[in-house]
Amino acid sequence: MPSSQTDADSLLTIDVGSINTQVTLFDVVDGKYRFLASGSAPTTAGAPFNDIGEGIRRALDRLHTITGWILVGADEQLIVPRGMDGSGVDAIAATVSVGQPIRVIVTGLLDDVSLESARNLALSTYAQVEETFGLNDRRKLESRIDAIMRVRPDLIVISGGTDGGASQAVRRLMEVIGLGCYLMPEKQRPEILYAGNQALVEEVKAALETYSTVNVAPNIRPDLEVECLEAAYPQLASIFRRIQSKTIVGLQELEATTNGNVLSSADGIGRIIRYLSKIYGSKKGVFGVDVGASATVVAAAHNGNLRTGVFSHLSLGEKINGILEYTSCAEIIRWLPFPITEDTLREYIYSKHFYPASIPVTPQELLIEQAIARELMRLAYQSMTPGIGKVLNPKGAKSSLDFEPIVASGSVLVHAPKLSQSVLMLLDAIQPSGITTLVLDQYKILPSLGVAAAINPLMAVQVLESNTFQNLGCVISPVGKAKPGTVILKVKITYSDGNETTVDIKAGSLGILPIQTGQSANLQLRPLHGFDVGMGGGGRGGRLKVVGGEFGVIIDARGRPLGFSKDLERQRERNKKWLASLDK
Repeated sequence: MPSSQTDADSLLTIDVGSINTQVTLFDVVDGKYRFLASGSAPTTAGAPFNDIGEGIRRALDRLHTITGWILVGADEQLIVPRGMDGSGVDAIAATVSVGQPIRVIVTGLLDDVSLESARNLALSTYAQVEETFGLNDRRKLESRIDAIMRVRPDLIVISGGTDGGASQAVRRLMEVIGLGCYLMPEKQRPEILYAGNQALVEEVKAALETYSTVNVAPNIRPDLEVECLEAAYPQLASIFRRIQSKTIVGLQELEATTNGNVLSSADGIGRIIRYLSKIYGSKKGVFGVDVGASATVVAAAHNGNLRTGVFSHLSLGEKINGILEYTSCAEIIRWLPFPITEDTLREYIYSKHFYPASIPVTPQELLIEQAIARELMRLAYQSMTPGIGKVLNPKGAKSSLDFEPIVASGSVLVHAPKLSQSVLMLLDAIQPSGITTLVLDQYKILPSLGVAAAINPLMAVQVLESNTFQNLGCVISPVGKAKPGTVILKVKITYSDGNETTVDIKAGSLGILPIQTGQSANLQLRPLHGFDVGMGGGGRGGRLKVVGGEFGVIIDARGRPLGFSKDLERQRERNKKWLASLDK
């Protein structure tokens, strides 16, 4: 390995997803770190190979074909560090999202305090909360022990008690957990993560270490009004990797190959979103969303404070059918520009459930999958809204959730035939207000940059500053109430050559200002009828300097939240109009 982290000029990252494995190569070009290329192959965690190593090798072969870079030696091992002949790389890192979500039981005292925090912590990784135990649980001791035996969890999270606070109730929780673990076969006992009253740490260890591995993290609810999940993220990440390595063949070998530089894909995304929030250092937060086959990942950060949500039940892969437990067919169909029956929609969802690697083969199937993606993002964002609010506004002084930028990733967004479809999916699902920028991770390297930052922070910085990420455009979303067709915003555009033009924005409209990609301009915004454009409150305007993205500057005046017509035919026509208004 190189003598220091920043000596790692060339870096190979490996991202093992539930459907595809992608390997990505970074190196120095003209004195700066750049993304060079990536290669992918189907993931081979399942039959017939049952070893992720085969998928990694095939992805490496694909990368070699693209770049000509020799990465694997005669012994079929990755060449690290880079040789004098230019073969190999200086460092390797990996991210993983393959495998079933880990089964978790969360425990706490009050449902809306420590128990809620324990649940939020568990859902910051690829996990499924199967049971909860709290003070208000009226089940008998034996019933709760039976629940542990039935679930057979991979992990039990114990929270509860502010620092120096309640202790007796936490001891009762330990009794249930200790008995449950004792009755389970030794090799099947769960790991335990204690993140409660720190005065009880030694007592918890003494009571439970006999039966299982006890991991200790700072109290995630040190005060009734304060939730601190981020301090427990590293312990949870380590536990996740240990659990997954027991069931995913080849993961331990990957850990050895990377010298332990392995993160979950969600952790990689969270790292980059946190970093961006430090760079921008504004009153706004940074928001990231990744729609994947294993989960929809949402991350929000403000001044380095991060909140991550991993929604394994909301995905475009094997668990896609789970979406129907959280939304209705009608809510998915409302996004479509053509008529479809609920039975047809269910058939598509269950076909995708049984064949998660399948891709849409008709324009109609493509739009169905994009409609499902909208609902996945919408549901994940809504679930995260309270937590995001705590990150952006820890003192509760502000109610709106303002982001700059919004970074999006995932095959359904990146591989859309038209970028206008990607933009509309994001606008429909997230419904940003005020002023923000949409950025697309066009090469799906967001997790890779997150894990790369641990090896070479400068590399992550310089790749982020390059044109690797696609600026879709600045979005201005006026918020207020007016009849459709009413002029609600006047925009004066002053171009860099001195030319000027004025555009009237009407309520209910969606369109693009006449600013070319890469063209700079100054905007003077004058909202009418008390509309809020994100410049300090209703009716307040101002000046804004912009650089046109792929779609110049987008004005989304459709209202917040979006309204839908009860007349399905009228709504379908509206959907067509929205898409056509962004088509280029």
